[in-house]
Amino acid sequence: MPHPRSGPDALSGLPPLPMIETTTVPLNPVAGPARSAAGASRRFLLRHAAWPAVALLVASLATMAAGGDFWWADRLYAWQGARWAWQNAYLTEHLIHRFGRDASAAAWLGVLALWLGARLRPGRNEWRRPLGYLLLAVLISVGLVSGLKQLTGMDCPWDLQRYGGGHPFVGWLAARPAGLGRGRCFPAGHASAGYAWVALYFFFLAVRPRRRWLGLAIGLGSGLLFGFGQQLRGAHFLSHDVWSLAIAWFASLALYLATMARPAPAAAIGPRSRSVGR
Repeated sequence: MPHPRSGPDALSGLPPLPMIETTTVPLNPVAGPARSAAGASRRFLLRHAAWPAVALLVASLATMAAGGDFWWADRLYAWQGARWAWQNAYLTEHLIHRFGRDASAAAWLGVLALWLGARLRPGRNEWRRPLGYLLLAVLISVGLVSGLKQLTGMDCPWDLQRYGGGHPFVGWLAARPAGLGRGRCFPAGHASAGYAWVALYFFFLAVRPRRRWLGLAIGLGSGLLFGFGQQLRGAHFLSHDVWSLAIAWFASLALYLATMARPAPAAAIGPRSRSVGR
């Protein structure tokens, strides 16, 4: 993933931002003229929290409960000649896995440089909060996935007897047999380095709302690339990537609501302030 120019001078090309309050979701509205703001907040939460939660439930049932994970992994495994032929391939291991991980880290460092530059340049004060949000959202998303990997104890496909490994399959909530050891494959850690950038959707929602779909495309595209590369290697099931995306999305949403979606003054509640809930 390309990353922004680093250094304090990297902000010289950033245009001044509009008032953040005109592009945020008006929370905790007052009675009377602010009723429309309450409706905008409900629509925002419905579209950004409720519907994604329903999508996560459906995807989890399809992949984990209905056998979608095995259906997809079986076909990838058979396509490679009943082995994980792409496990150590240059494209999947070095370019997508290692270089992709480094590119995501470099992008984060680039945002850090922009944030430091915003703190050093008084004329760019309005960029501090959005850039700080983006830094924290990416860091929290990756950290949550990494922490959960240590707790869930699920195996990678390449560890399972079904795909030439030595372990029987043990479900998420099932007790692992004594002496089997703990797996560290759920959720998908490498995919989270891409999906964490769905935070760009909320970053642009605050500073340039019309570009929020570009931000979402960057996060989804990176995560899909990283995730599919790992699935080809036998490192993850499809559900592992689904949960990495969900964690990144809801972590980014929660942080946005906590730090960026500030109450708008009643006079500012109008078509422009309500547009973000659409």
